[in-house]
This record gives sequence, C-alpha cells and structure tokens, in this order.
Amino acid sequence: MEYKLQKPVHGTIGTTKYQCVIEWRNGQFIADEPEKQGGQDTGPDPFTLLLSSLASCTLVTLRMYIDRKGWDIPEIKVNVNMWQTKEGDALTTYIDRDVLLPEGVDPEQKNRLLEIAAQCPVSKLLEGNIKVRSYIYHDEDVEKKLKYTNGEITVVWKPELCKHSGRCVTQLSRVFNLKTKPWVTMTGADSEAIKNQVEKCPTGALSWYKNSESPEV
Repeated sequence: MEYKLQKPVHGTIGTTKYQCVIEWRNGQFIADEPEKQGGQDTGPDPFTLLLSSLASCTLVTLRMYIDRKGWDIPEIKVNVNMWQTKEGDALTTYIDRDVLLPEGVDPEQKNRLLEIAAQCPVSKLLEGNIKVRSYIYHDEDVEKKLKYTNGEITVVWKPELCKHSGRCVTQLSRVFNLKTKPWVTMTGADSEAIKNQVEKCPTGALSWYKNSESPEV
C-alpha cells in the first residue's frame, strides 16, 4: 500500500463554529459551513471541496489532452453540482458535470472531450469502489504488550489495540511481516526507518522507545 499523497491532508478545528484549518503540502486554507448551517461561510464547505476536486481534475485532464492533440481551445469551463435521493436506507448521490467549451469547437472534438472528462482520475475514483477507513489513537496502558528490540530501540506492540490498518506491513514489510514468527523482525531495517514507520500507526498499537531511556509504555 502506497498513499497517493506523500504528506496527508491535515485538518484542525477549535471552538469557532465551524471553521476548519486544512493544511496541505504547500500551505493551508480555511473550510467552513454556510451561515444557514451555523458557520460563518469564511471558506468552502465540505461538499464544495469535494466538487472542486472533480472540477479541477476534469479541467487539468482536458487541458492535457487538448495540448497533446494541438487543438486550438484556449479556455475550458466546468460546472459541477450534486443532488441526492433516499429510498429507505439507500442514499444515492448524483453529480452533474457540465463541460463548457468556446464556440467553434468541432462536434467530434466535443464528443471526444466528454469521453476524456469521464476518464479523469477523480471521476474514476468517485465511480469506483470507495471504502473510508477511520482510526483513532489510543495511548492508554493495556495488560498485554509484546516487545521487540534490536539493541538500540524497542518496539512495543499492543495486540488488542491493533486494527490492522496495513500501514506497517505494506510500507515496511522487511520489518513487519504477518507470515513470519515473530511478525516483527528488528534486523530488517535501521532504527530510524523503524521509528518512522511505527509513528505512522494510527491506533497506538505500535510504539517505540530507546533502550537507553525508560520505556514510555
């Protein structure tokens, strides 16, 4: 498993309703709710952010294709909106994407661009099989703890907190391998690589400490 983004999108909210600070790899921006939802409308709301990702991905994909073909289409516009219906417990979401091109574009070009728009990565993501996995970090002590050491650092595993996110076994399989016993091989990587991976554990099932210091577990 390799994440699409090297640095995850990070969000923070304080007591101001409902202003969120969203940090991305090169800066930050404000997300908020409209006033009718109790917010202050100081930034795009979550649905707007979702639709913005589809709009921008569509535009970039179309521009790449147009430039590769050498077509004279100086500007592309996209309108994106959504609506939902519910029958029983089944919620169906419809996203409408209108691609707007300048006058004079050939009908065959228009049809081809509509096909290309449907192939943009975010469009394919939204129409694919999406699973949202949620984790929360636990730092409480538990009775069962297994320890693995390389002499310099010790990795502590709390099995009952482990939710098997897959980050350790897919991102550092030389150390974390469910097919081996023990499943943690401390000689598989240097201490720095092991520490960096352990700190990505989203549940608190994995932690580490230096052997020269008292364990914080």
